[in-house]
This record gives sequence, C-alpha cells and structure tokens, in this order.
Amino acid sequence: MNKQTSTKEANPTSKPLANISLRSFVTVVLVLLIAIIACTVLSYVIPQGSFLRDADGNIIADSYTPGQIQGIAVWRVITAPIRVFAGEDALNVIVISLFLLIMSGVFNLLEKTGGVRIFIERILRSLGNKARLVICITVLIFMAFGSLFGMFEELVTLLPIVIIFMLSMGMDTMMGLGACMLAACFGFSAATTNPFSVGIASNLSGQSISDGIGLRIVFFFLTYGLICAFLLLHYRKIKRDPSLSPSYDIDNEKRKQLESTSGSVAVNENRVFTVYLIFFAVQALVLILITAIRSLSSLSVPILAVSFLVFGTVSGLIVCSRRRDVATCILKGAASMLPAVLMIALASSVKLIMTESGIIDTIMHYVIDLLDGKNPFFAVLLIYLLILILQIFIASASAKIFLVMPIVMPIATAIGLSPSMVILAYCMADGFTDVILPTNPILIVGLSMANVPYSKWVKWTWKLQAIVLALTVAVLFFGIAIGY
Repeated sequence: MNKQTSTKEANPTSKPLANISLRSFVTVVLVLLIAIIACTVLSYVIPQGSFLRDADGNIIADSYTPGQIQGIAVWRVITAPIRVFAGEDALNVIVISLFLLIMSGVFNLLEKTGGVRIFIERILRSLGNKARLVICITVLIFMAFGSLFGMFEELVTLLPIVIIFMLSMGMDTMMGLGACMLAACFGFSAATTNPFSVGIASNLSGQSISDGIGLRIVFFFLTYGLICAFLLLHYRKIKRDPSLSPSYDIDNEKRKQLESTSGSVAVNENRVFTVYLIFFAVQALVLILITAIRSLSSLSVPILAVSFLVFGTVSGLIVCSRRRDVATCILKGAASMLPAVLMIALASSVKLIMTESGIIDTIMHYVIDLLDGKNPFFAVLLIYLLILILQIFIASASAKIFLVMPIVMPIATAIGLSPSMVILAYCMADGFTDVILPTNPILIVGLSMANVPYSKWVKWTWKLQAIVLALTVAVLFFGIAIGY
C-alpha cells in the first residue's frame, strides 16, 4: 500500500488491529443484557422518585420526592437500544459513536501505511547504544501516545520491533514487553487528554478536557518514574547476570535467529517519517489548543475527530501509491468498530430504562443515604472498586463510561466529589489491569507475539501492579485532601 515505504506492501483489506474480538464482544453484550434485565426487574420492585435539579443538571440536596412502584413496559425495554439515538442523550451517543468510528478508521490507516511503525523505529535508531536512555525514552514515547491519543492496541503491533531492538542492545524480551506493551497500557491509564477516556467522560459530564489536567499530568509523571525505575532495576539485574531474565532461554533462540537474518531499509522511509511527524505534531497542537482555549473545550470530541480524519486522510494520500486504499483502510477500520457502537447503545439503554421507569433517582437517593456521613475518601474508594470490578467483564472504556458515568457522576457531585476526581478514578481503574487480567485479549496477543508464558509475566509484574494500586489510591486521597 505504501509507495516504496517498505519491503512488503501493506494489505488494506487485512484485518484491522483495533478489531473487537468475538469473545470480547459477546462477553460485553451478555453483561450489558444482564444489566438491562436487572434494571427491568428493579422497575417492578423499586418505587419511582425524583430529585429537583439546578440549571446545570446537578441534584439539589434534600429535594427527593418518593413515588409509587410502576414497572416499565416490555416494549420500551426491547426498543431502548434504538431509542437512545433519539432520546435526551442522543447527541452525545451519536457524536461519540461517530468519534470512535473515525478514530478507529484513521488508526487503521496509520497502522496499514506503516506510519506509527516507521516513526517509532526512526526514533529508537537515533538513540544509539545508550541502554538506560533508550529505556527511558522508549517508555516516554509509548506512554505519551497512550496518554495523549488513547493508543494502546495500535502500539502493540510495534512489539516485535521493540523486542528485536532491545535484544540487539543486549537486553531481553521482558524489557521489550515492558517498554512497549506495559508502557502503552500505563500511559492509557495515566491519561492526560486520552480522547477515549478523559475526552468521552468529560463530554458526558459537561467538563472541559482540560479541567483537572494538572493532577493528571502529575500522576502521569509519577507513573512514568515508577515504570522506568522498574525496568532500570531489571536491566541492572540482567546486565549483572543474563540468566536471571525470565526470558533467558527464549532470548537465546531469538538472538540466533537474528544473527542469521539481515534487515533492509525502506526506500522512501524519509517521506513516511516526515509526513507522520507532522501529523502527530498537528494533533498535539490541536490538543494544546483545546486545553488552552476554554471556548473550544465543549467541542473537544468533534474537533479531535475532524482533525484526525482530515489530517490523517491527507497524510495517507501523500504516502500511499494507490489513493483508493486510503478510503479502504479508513472504512475498514471504522467498520471494525461498529460492534462498539452497539455496546454503547446497550450501555446507554441501562440509563434510559432506569430513567423512564423512574427508579434512577430513587437508586441515587439510596446510595446518597448510604454514603451520608461517610468521608469522601471512602466514597472515592467505592467508585474506584466498582469500576475495577466492571473492568473484569467490560474491557471497552467507552462502554463502561456510558454505563457508569450517568449514575456515578450525579451521586459523586451530591456527596461533594468533583467530576475531575471521578474521571481520574475512572481512568485509573479502567486501564492498569489490562496487562494483568488474562481476560484481556491484547495481553494474550502481546505475550503470544513475545513467546512469553502468562505465568512468567504475572511473576515478573505482580509487584509492580501492587505498587501501582497503592500509588493510585494515594493520588486519589491526595486529590481529595487538596480539594481537587
């Protein structure tokens, strides 16, 4: 597909990386259907009720008025996934669905044209043989892509390149996994402007993507320092004794294979690198403008979508030999994300059913009464725990946001937690476990690509995950202490 950019042309009709696996899709749909059925049953058990709300839609304290039990009609439940596109939240559902389709299409184009691969490859090659610097810079690059642009699955395609690069510098496969997959996941979780978590959650809660960004940036660098320390300690250990590496035997075999092969440099790699360097610089500028200009904050999601679509398409047209392949890649990438739109519709149906049956305010009333008198530290831990549990069953960040935020955000506001605090807790709970839970397909794919058993991966990373858990709780408590 690229015009003299690689020794093997990309296939625009091949399976997009961001494709949602059938297993993940079925799991999420089943969980959401159970939630819909549960809400339907609750409408015949829980009485209706309502809060008064202010001009911004926030609950007014002590304004709850109880009502009678009145179950929702079955036809409303069945048609809910369709009616969400015409209800009061229709604009949000449509805008974010289009956003996901566009971003998936453009990311597929970037992956198929080799843009991200060549961009990362060039940077790594320019670092030379300074091992410690290579580790820190590689982690920063992958974390930044995850934190700023919400890229995780797309970056895992670069894992073989990073592993080979690390092996060529005398390091091991585990270092490649840590600097690539682990860093990308941690960056996604330590989100600053991640459009798939911070962007969508901010849009649903009426916040600017820049609201609360200060503490998110601090948390990003704390996480960056933690993962760098973890990998540097590992490097010191294997430098002293390579046999201490969990992948020692695997690495010996890989090095033998590397010695028997020789690589080649793409003829027109300079053009691809330049084009995508400009592309990512433009997207970074757009993110800065959205953050800096308050009047643009409410339009952050559509602005990001248009920016990615326009500049991504232009970049593809410049580097592709066949112009029609640009449209093919974008459309195929967007089509691969259609199951996510269905998941969003099902997740949004939960709120619609609860609202139409009149029980959502009653449930909020019960929860607020439960938390009444409890300190905000306890409340934020409950929210964090809720999302952590949902993460086991629903890997999709957008689906969880549509399921959780409409219910959690009003409760959090009523008990004194800021929307920024809820968004921070959501991002923390949503991402880190992606590289420890065996139910996450990207983890399994990454370990398979590296030929590393899951048991060795858990043994190598469980202490890091425990420290991350402690760090996230500490940062949440610090945020509450300073009135974040």
